[in-house]
Amino acid sequence: MVCFASLAQAETVKLAVTDLVGLEELQREFGAFKNELAKVTGYEIEFLPVTNRTAAVEALRFNKVDFVLTGPAEYVVMQKRANARIVVGLSRPDYFATIITMADGPYGTVADLKGSKVGFGEVGSTSKHLGPIQALADAGLEPQRDVQIVNTKIPVLWEALKRGDVAAIGMNHQNFLSLRQQEMEKGGLQPGAFRVIARGPDLPHDVLMAGSHVDDKVVTVIRQAFVEHSDALIAAILTGKDNQKYSGMRFITNVKDSQYQYVRSMYATAGFPEYADFIGD
Repeated sequence: MVCFASLAQAETVKLAVTDLVGLEELQREFGAFKNELAKVTGYEIEFLPVTNRTAAVEALRFNKVDFVLTGPAEYVVMQKRANARIVVGLSRPDYFATIITMADGPYGTVADLKGSKVGFGEVGSTSKHLGPIQALADAGLEPQRDVQIVNTKIPVLWEALKRGDVAAIGMNHQNFLSLRQQEMEKGGLQPGAFRVIARGPDLPHDVLMAGSHVDDKVVTVIRQAFVEHSDALIAAILTGKDNQKYSGMRFITNVKDSQYQYVRSMYATAGFPEYADFIGD
């Protein structure tokens, strides 16, 4: 076993999480995880809030942050622009994109969506934007040409689908299940009112990334902590209310760049070919 305290020597490392804005939100969702990681490594862990994905990339490029917890789409950008390394993957169960229509509507297949308006979530999101676009492409459409794409917040998309303002919406499967459950619980539509007409494959892991400036020794200590203290670190992550998307997760230490080639295909499909190049393992 690695002796974390002797290696760490009270070094301080800075950590960012890309889908959270503000120190208060970071502390609420990942405060317990930060404390547990500090406990098992001997490092002092400091949060660095970032306003968006672009800010996280720039922070890595200019050595303002040491580690970033992020999603598959962000990994592709960070690997290319900041030459960041994967420390560990966070494998999420049932993490894939779905295309949803109303069951009583005219859109029973992806082909039926041609010429219609389709709604997705935040631009750049792996499972709410890029994943659904690729699901359409995998089913035979050319999303940039065959449908009119609108991007907005997921709750807005849900209401737009029910009103018929859009023919279909794309989102994370877990988001769909949660919204469908909420709909039923508030006395609205029953689950059978909605139809999934396409789904993508399980998406690659979320990842903890290290900047190119981070010493190899530090990366080794952090990675080993996830191996030897997996249960405690997972439990700490799951104390965050919004982190329940990680329920049932496990840490993966042999993540390969080639596993993200499907994400690069998403970027090409969505009109961002600059992030479609394969790097290799």
